[in-house]
This record gives sequence, C-alpha cells and structure tokens, in this order.
Amino acid sequence: MGQGILCYGDSNTYGYDPRSYLGGRYPKAVRWTGKLEAAGWEIINQGENGRSIPRLDSEIEAVARAVQEVEPEVLAVMLGSNDLLQRPGLTAEVCGQRMERFLSALLAEVPAELKVLLIAPPPMEPGGWVPDPALIRESHRLADCYETLAKRLGVFFADAGKWDVELTFDGVHFSEAGHRAFTVGLLEILRPLR
Repeated sequence: MGQGILCYGDSNTYGYDPRSYLGGRYPKAVRWTGKLEAAGWEIINQGENGRSIPRLDSEIEAVARAVQEVEPEVLAVMLGSNDLLQRPGLTAEVCGQRMERFLSALLAEVPAELKVLLIAPPPMEPGGWVPDPALIRESHRLADCYETLAKRLGVFFADAGKWDVELTFDGVHFSEAGHRAFTVGLLEILRPLR
C-alpha cells in the first residue's frame, strides 16, 4: 500500500466555494485536501458536489476499483450531509444504515491492510441551505451513529463536529477558516495512522 489518502466525500471534500454559483472551488492552498498535501500526504481527491452515500452496487464497485487502482494507505470517507439535505425527514439512523451497507460491501472488496477512516461531517447550522431545525438535529446525531458503526466494523472514526469547523452563510459548507480547522483536526487523527 502507498502513502496516500483517498478522500471520498461530497462538496466539502471537493472544496466547493459557496460564493460561486457555478460549482467553483476554493484554491488548492485553501482546501483541506490541499493543506494535507502541503503537510506531506499524497492526496487523491474524490470529492464531488452533491454526493450522497453510495447505495447502488455500481457506485460501490467504482469506489472499490479506485482503491484497487490507487492503492492508498488510508481511505477517508465523509458523507451523509447530502442524504439529510436531499430527503427531508431522513434520520441519522437511516444514514448510518446506508453507510453500513456501503462500508460493509466495500470492505469485502479492498485489501485488508487498507486503513478506513469514517469521518462524521460537522453538524449543519441555520443558514441558506438549512431552513429546518430537524435537519440540524439529525446532523448532530450522525456522529454517534457513525461512531457505533465504526466500532462494529473495526474501522477508524473521527468526529469533525469537535474541531470547531466554521461554516459559511449556507449552514453546510466550510469557510476558509473552516478548512484550516478541519485540517488541524484531521492531522491529529492521521498522525498515528502513518
């Protein structure tokens, strides 16, 4: 296995800049993935705007293929926010079940020595994209669901809700300061994984 981290996530992994209406992203030096690279990690950024937890076999197979091709040391997965945003009324437990199905299927296809890190995204805040208090409540509950799941599957876990990640006016996306705080928190988690 290599020294790299395959970062599989949504717009906050892609580095989406919410000031851009056309799906633009922050400069590499601002994005947490770029900051990890500057800290000496090889980064394979598989963030994609709007991505939710893979549920189709073809989606799961595509991730497994990427892992087999790249041979990263760590697979970092941070998803779940879009599942909540796209389906009003969805609970953190349902997100946990989706994540369990995804990771269980993936673990069966990837090398046993791959270190899988499940990251609970920072909880949402009231903002342009988050009109409903129930969304915020469920996003706060994701970390507990994911932590329990990580223990059950034997993968690493990180709760980004503990890293003081600043969000922008929309209540979902990281600000530039948020990317800095996320990097600091994640480096602490990654240090013992090297």
